[in-house]
Amino acid sequence: MPDDPEQTNADHADVTVFWRPGCGFCAMLERGLSAAGLEYQRRNIWDDAEAARFVRMANNGNETVPTVVIGTDVYTNPPASLVLEKLGIDPPDGPFARLLGR
Repeated sequence: MPDDPEQTNADHADVTVFWRPGCGFCAMLERGLSAAGLEYQRRNIWDDAEAARFVRMANNGNETVPTVVIGTDVYTNPPASLVLEKLGIDPPDGPFARLLGR
């Protein structure tokens, strides 16, 4: 749980996941974030030229996804557990616990 019990997913509205269809790493990350109940923005780099430019800029010219932005910090192919940790959210127990490092 977040450090502040009053904290909600609205407090994490500044999380963006850049992804593309068919990306297994993207699917695994999104399964883990969804299992934790995290709401976030999704930007498909194949449908959004601005998103693709951002991902290339953040990844030395490569369209490496998932790329996650939390506030002003950028993470390339992070595990869901790292994203949750950066947000101060404890990973949930349950069927996705292994994906979340529990």
